[in-house]
Amino acid sequence: MAQSQRKDTSFEEIRKILREVSQNQKETDRRMKETDRRMMETDRQMKETDRQMKETDRRMMESDRRLNNLNDLFTGQWGKLMESLVEGELVNLLKERGVKVEHTTTRAKGQLGDRHWEIDILAVNGDEVVAVEVKTTLRVEHIDKFVEFLKDFKDLLKEYKDKKTYGAVAYLKADQAANIYAEKQGLYVIRATGNSAKIINNSNFKARKF
Repeated sequence: MAQSQRKDTSFEEIRKILREVSQNQKETDRRMKETDRRMMETDRQMKETDRQMKETDRRMMESDRRLNNLNDLFTGQWGKLMESLVEGELVNLLKERGVKVEHTTTRAKGQLGDRHWEIDILAVNGDEVVAVEVKTTLRVEHIDKFVEFLKDFKDLLKEYKDKKTYGAVAYLKADQAANIYAEKQGLYVIRATGNSAKIINNSNFKARKF
């Protein structure tokens, strides 16, 4: 009788263990399914976040493009206004410095081989020509680049090869004392002031011939 009870007890214990194992397995499966669900939800959220970030990037790029377009438009219009202001005063300004200008030309362009060039204003008389670079904000690097262009001026514009060639820079604002640097490079320095312009070189200034 005692042996039969031990067998029954052992059987019940085994059944109990099996039930516990089954329950644990079910709980494990439930947790794994819940984990999978959460991972899928996280993945969905990450994809949505990625989509939103891409959309934000697209809108920012579009905004940057529009701002650049507006800036280019503003800069272009402002540059034309500056050129018009300087050109209107240029004849008299240069005459005061002994250069008797007969006519001016704006936005002269050309190409020699692979090299493209553009001059904001050309002031010409019988035997002299003044090339003018117009900048809203004048910087040292602008002057260096312009001087290099002037050195090649007669090769690029062969119709002026027999003329005395001078350079001038016109500006509204100067950074890094660029106006002083320009004069040291032998250039006429023209400052736009409101609705007029004036040459600000020293009275004893001698322009460099290129």
